[in-house]
This record gives sequence, C-alpha cells and structure tokens, in this order.
Amino acid sequence: MKTLFACASALVLLTTAQAAHAQSEPEVAYNIGVVTDYVFRGFSQSDEDLALQGGIDVGVDGFYVGGWASTVDFGDGTDAEVDIYGGYRTQLAGFDVDIGAVAYLYVGQPSAADYDYIELKAAASRAIGPATVGVVTYYSPDFFGVDEEAFYAEVKSSFALSPSLTASGALGHQSLDVNDDYATWNVGLTYAFPSLFSLDVRYHDTDTTGPLGEERVVAMISAAF
Repeated sequence: MKTLFACASALVLLTTAQAAHAQSEPEVAYNIGVVTDYVFRGFSQSDEDLALQGGIDVGVDGFYVGGWASTVDFGDGTDAEVDIYGGYRTQLAGFDVDIGAVAYLYVGQPSAADYDYIELKAAASRAIGPATVGVVTYYSPDFFGVDEEAFYAEVKSSFALSPSLTASGALGHQSLDVNDDYATWNVGLTYAFPSLFSLDVRYHDTDTTGPLGEERVVAMISAAF
C-alpha cells in the first residue's frame, strides 16, 4: 500500500507541475555527486561506504518537481533509494516558504520489507545579511519499516564566510511510534569551486548507540548544472 500511495502522490505532483508549465517555461537543473558515506538524519544508509548520487529538478512559477537517487546498502539486497518530490515555494512576510511532499522508494528491497513511504514537508527560512536561518518539518502517516506515524523537525542555519566558503549546521529530532525517538545534529563547511563543483565536509552525530548512528565525518564532492 505504501508504494501505491507514494506513486499516486508523485503523479499528483507531476500533474501540478505540468499545469504550471502551461503558464511559463520551466527551469531545469541537474546534480551529480559522490559521498564517502550517505548519512540521512544521522544514520548511515550505505553501511559506512561510498555512495553515488544524482538528481534533476524542474521549477516553474514557484512550483517544482524533481527526482533524486542514491546507492544504499542495508545488508539485505536493497540497491538504491529513489526520491520523487514536488511542491510550491513562495515568499511570505519576508520568509522563504516551501510546502511539498517526498516519496521515498527503494529498489531491490526484500519482498517482506516495508520500506517505501511518503512525507509531507513544510519549511520556512530567512536571510539576515550573510546568514540564513530556517526550520523544516516532515510528517509521515506510514513511515519506513515497522514505524507508522513519524514526525521530524529540524532547525538549521548557514553563514557565508566568503563568496566561495559557507559554514552550516542543523539540529533535528526524529519522533517514531515504534522505535526510539532520537536527536541528530551536523555541522560542516562547503566550498564552491569556480567551476560547477563544490566540496562539503561535515560532522554528523546522534544521541543513539547503534554503530550506524555514531559520530562520523563525511565528505562529498558534487556538481550542479
């Protein structure tokens, strides 16, 4: 059921973007990258190994839709995570507001697994000089694996140290109805090269004791065009 719900939601997002396309020409952006460890909300999704990633985004009149994929390793044959997302971005009282949804689909998952899920997203941020501060929340009615309802909230900030170097960090809390709730945080630096490439080096940690949620430093090099 979760796969059907995720695919149906993705179809709605695509239809919305197509309707907006009738009003103006879309902007298309691509990204590719390699990361030393794919970390999602503090936990390694690639068994602490390299991951290849890439995606595409299409935006028009504030509406956007996109897809992103990464290799993963759960130790059970699951090969990749594919995210399909969309929503609407606007400005409200000086804040950048983003309302949308994300469908997470997993390629090669065992037949008995229940990994696919969808999250609803609401975010707001504001630039204050060289700094940007924001909050983002995600809600899932039927979360990854054995969990059902789940809620994630995060506060984040970034500061431009120079035109090419940015410091950023985030503090988040994941609420689950079966597994234990936990907190996660990260801090890092991103350097944008004169070309299309950027390098991000980031420290991640959680307040859990499992090996995949322990502290780690992750490096990612990516290109956006």
